[in-house]
Amino acid sequence: MKLSVLFLPSAAVLLAVVAIAVATPAQPPATPPSATAPPPAEPRVYPAPTNLKVLPKDLTGQQVHEIMERWSASLGTHCDSCHTADPQNIGPNGRPRLNFADDTKPMKDAARLMFKMTEDINTNYVSMIDSSGAPVTCGTCHRGHLGPEPFKIQPSDGPPTAQLPPSGEERPPAQ
Repeated sequence: MKLSVLFLPSAAVLLAVVAIAVATPAQPPATPPSATAPPPAEPRVYPAPTNLKVLPKDLTGQQVHEIMERWSASLGTHCDSCHTADPQNIGPNGRPRLNFADDTKPMKDAARLMFKMTEDINTNYVSMIDSSGAPVTCGTCHRGHLGPEPFKIQPSDGPPTAQLPPSGEERPPAQ
């Protein structure tokens, strides 16, 4: 009789464990993330820049690349707008690589001139104004377009306009 008393609670526990196991959905065994994720890509190495005429000559290839990415985004254009393709240097994608040192495209000279202009504006004008805020950049005027978008004053954008007297009449004195 003592044996059956001990067996009943053990059977109930076993039955509960089986019920829970059946009701729980099966899950695959956890795999460590390193087993399923591809290995991290090697960081891209940019060659030292050559033929820098307006940018500081001590910039690294990475720094020049970052500047060019900002200019490209600000102008809504791509690298081949300023840089020529080199048919003698084919990349792994089967297309010619760009010759960044080549100066034959007129757009490259325009970019250099515009860079000097923004530097002049920031150094000789914007910096002279207390709390002037952000400096002028390519995006200040271009706003993602190769040609700067013309600014058009909307009636609600400007100050209220005073009624001008007809031509030839004097204005009333300012008060």
